[in-house]
Amino acid sequence: MFNVKRHFKTIITSVLALVVSFGILGLQTQAVSAQTTQRNTTAKKAKYVFMFIGDGMSATQANAAEIYLGSLKNSAAPELVKLNFSKFPVQGLKTTYAADSFIPDSASSGTAMASGYKTVDGVINMDPAKKVKYTSMAESAKKSGMKVGIVSSVSIDHATPAVFYAHQTSRNNYYDIALELGKSGFDYFGGGGFNQPTGKNKDQEDVYEIVKRDGYTITRTKEDFEKINKQTGKVYAVNPVLDKSNAMPYAINQDSASLSLADFTRKGIEVLENPQGFFMMVESGKIDWACHANDAATSIKEVIAFEEAIAEAIKFYQKHPNDTLIVVTGDHETGGLGIGFAGTKYNTSFPLLKNQKISYDEFDKVVAQYRASHTPETAKIEDFYGVLSDKMGLNNLKELELNQLKEALKVSMLAASERPTDDKTYLLYGGYEPLSITVTHILNQRAGIGWTTYAHTGVPVPLYAIGQGSEIFSGYYDDTDTYQKFMSVMKLASK
Repeated sequence: MFNVKRHFKTIITSVLALVVSFGILGLQTQAVSAQTTQRNTTAKKAKYVFMFIGDGMSATQANAAEIYLGSLKNSAAPELVKLNFSKFPVQGLKTTYAADSFIPDSASSGTAMASGYKTVDGVINMDPAKKVKYTSMAESAKKSGMKVGIVSSVSIDHATPAVFYAHQTSRNNYYDIALELGKSGFDYFGGGGFNQPTGKNKDQEDVYEIVKRDGYTITRTKEDFEKINKQTGKVYAVNPVLDKSNAMPYAINQDSASLSLADFTRKGIEVLENPQGFFMMVESGKIDWACHANDAATSIKEVIAFEEAIAEAIKFYQKHPNDTLIVVTGDHETGGLGIGFAGTKYNTSFPLLKNQKISYDEFDKVVAQYRASHTPETAKIEDFYGVLSDKMGLNNLKELELNQLKEALKVSMLAASERPTDDKTYLLYGGYEPLSITVTHILNQRAGIGWTTYAHTGVPVPLYAIGQGSEIFSGYYDDTDTYQKFMSVMKLASK
């Protein structure tokens, strides 16, 4: 007699066997996270843990850098020069959506990674209702006895570094975020300065002085930076050169007066190494800013500088391969960067980008100086030919390109309050200096690069890992699972 129950059980068993054998379960985010985390419970603890975050960096930002480096090596045929983290043996892919949007900001995506919870855009390490404060992996690491370091190329109170030590209803509460830095007890901060050191209205006590009272040594020169060592105690190393946002200069603009992200990473390793281990987060924050401005050359140079910082961690890993974990990822993608442009069809010309010598915001200064000494009636695009050639790599302008530049100059010559605010103007310039962004758009398009937005996108971002416990970072999962995986390899109790 036909046994329906037994037959059904046989079918289910067979299906499950096929599912497992073909790895289909590996595509189920929660299943992968739970299984890999559980497998790691008997593995050795990762004693030295590095988390590198390329803000705004997805696969295309990394790939653009590889194509650029390969094009410099061989312009006759396609060739990639792989970035050091692209060669890591473990690679994964993670979703980035926020609690309120498929397109996250750095506060919501950073909170997801740092603390394992979805929240709404703009909120730092708190729940969507802005009632509950979350505990980050960095805070848990510090409580466990590990030393902790936070490094960023943008201001240290910006969203991504902030989610590791602060808890605020708004990412714009810069002064309050800075106060939490001093109270965190973390051992090393480095990179950018404070965005609002005396508050939004410049009527508060200087937060640098407050942080000093909290026991931190603050350095602002290369000489004092080099003196930092394990005996210094808690330290906040501020880059000697800061831009108007109190961030480090773009790598494309850096000179000998500035320290690099690699310098801050190397010093962090020196300060943090101890028998109890350490956790260090290093953010390359201006990959994001360059991509917001659709400046491919500047973004690529930021990725390369990011790779140089990662190289410092790799050197440390090579000395301590059984105790060290390095994870490299992004928080979201910015700009909708694409390798390909309609005007160049199947062709690219990445070597053209090497002729750009300054970032878009440095070209902004050229435009501002010109605007101060000319009127809209006397402005001529021909006056810019020298700087376009010498600094931005634009020569032999075509009629279409020339007309685009002339129209952009007309808008750039207007005071900010007089500029049009219609949709067409936004689509062309995105709120940036019209002439500057038109220049980078033309150069990018010549190189075969396209952009879809001046904001973030909702595409998944890759994750690269090497070292102790790195195997659990493979697969396709949610950004909140990143937190669980880090907590697992550090042997820390999670939520």
